[in-house]
Amino acid sequence: MNPTQAEKAEQLKALHLRPGIFAIPNPWDAGSTRILTHLGFEALATTSAGLAFSLAKPDGTGAVTREENLANARIIVEATHLPVAGDLENGYGDEPEVCAETIRLAAAAGLVGGSIEDASEDPSAPIYPFDLAVRRVQAAVKAARQLSFPFALAARAENFLHGRPDLDDTIRRLQAFAEAGADVLFAPGLTTVDEISAVVRAVAPKPVNVVMGLGKGDFTLEQLAALGVRRVSLGSALARAAYGPFWQAAEEIRRKGSFAFAKTITPYGDFQKLFGS
Repeated sequence: MNPTQAEKAEQLKALHLRPGIFAIPNPWDAGSTRILTHLGFEALATTSAGLAFSLAKPDGTGAVTREENLANARIIVEATHLPVAGDLENGYGDEPEVCAETIRLAAAAGLVGGSIEDASEDPSAPIYPFDLAVRRVQAAVKAARQLSFPFALAARAENFLHGRPDLDDTIRRLQAFAEAGADVLFAPGLTTVDEISAVVRAVAPKPVNVVMGLGKGDFTLEQLAALGVRRVSLGSALARAAYGPFWQAAEEIRRKGSFAFAKTITPYGDFQKLFGS
C-alpha cells in the first residue's frame, strides 16, 4: 500500500533532519520517475527545465504555465510511492499572494515540498528586490504552515544563475529566507568549496541544497557531505543526459546513415521488465 501524502511529507522531513546527506534526483515524466524509484532513491523533485524541454519550450521564461507544471507534478506523484517536491520556479507571479496560492495548489497536486526562487523572469531585472523577495518567501511559508502536513519549503537565491555572482547578497537573502521560516536553503550555481562552505555556515542549522550536474563544480556526495551540505539535486541534468544521447543518435542516423549508437543503449527488455512490473 502506498503511503499517504502526510506520511510522505513526514518521510521528506525526516530526510532533512537526519545526519548526513541525500540525493533528490529530478524526473520529468512517469517513465523517468519509475526508473529513479526502481534504483532506490529516497525522494524525488520535479524539474522545470526537464518539463520545459519535454514540451519543446525554453526554461525560466514563463513559457511553461503553472497549470502545466502542476499537471506534470501530479503525473510524477502518481508514478511513485516516494515523496516528491516540486520545482515551482518563481511561484508563477510577482506578488506574494500568488506564491502562497502556488503552494496550496502544489499540495493539492500531491507534492509534499517545493521551491520558490527570487528570479523574476524579467531580463531587465532578473532578480527581485530584497524586500519583495523576502515577502514572497514569507507568504509561501505561511501557506505551507496552514496545510495539514509538513510541506518542505525550499527558498532559492538565484544570483549566480543570472550573472550576479554576489556571494554576500546571496547569503543575505538566504539568511532572510531562513528567518522567514524556509525549511531548506538553495543557491544554485555555487561551484567552489569556499562558496558552498560559506552558505552552509551562514544559514546553519537549516539544511542547504546544492545542485550538481551543471557542468561546473566537481564534487562527490561524500565531499559535499564533508562541507555540511544536506541535500543534492540535479536540476535538468538527468533530462539532458537522456535527450543528449537521443540527439546524438539521431544525428548519427541523419549524417552518417549508421546505427552504432544501438550497441550501447539499454536493452528493450529491461524497460519492458521495469514498466511491466
